[in-house]
Amino acid sequence: MVRRRRETPARLLTELELALMTVLWRRGTATVSEMKRDLEAERKLAHTTVATMLKVLEGKGAAVATKEGRGLVYTAALAKADYETRALDHVVERVFDESPLALVRRLLGEGKLGPTELTELRRLLDDDGEKK
Repeated sequence: MVRRRRETPARLLTELELALMTVLWRRGTATVSEMKRDLEAERKLAHTTVATMLKVLEGKGAAVATKEGRGLVYTAALAKADYETRALDHVVERVFDESPLALVRRLLGEGKLGPTELTELRRLLDDDGEKK
């Protein structure tokens, strides 16, 4: 009997990995020292911790290291928009029983959208309706 290997979906980033990726998405490129400095206000991390986590992100294909002088410079290999899609798909699938409408209902019901966001949402819905 041949066992079929189930394709595992790409996993979400941990909280620390996401914090590091956010710095990379914002800066474009960064050294370990720059990453540590950018995160200093919200997290006190050792230089070795940041370096280790960047290696983990590199292993996951989310970041790329390039040798520059005596050190490494990191760049995001995973686009922010791609990760947003992955994370949102995960939430819709796992939390909202594969119903994007349930997510939108929750956002509207919780009052999470202000008047500006609601106006933009209406515009997006109107634009989408015109395209069909």
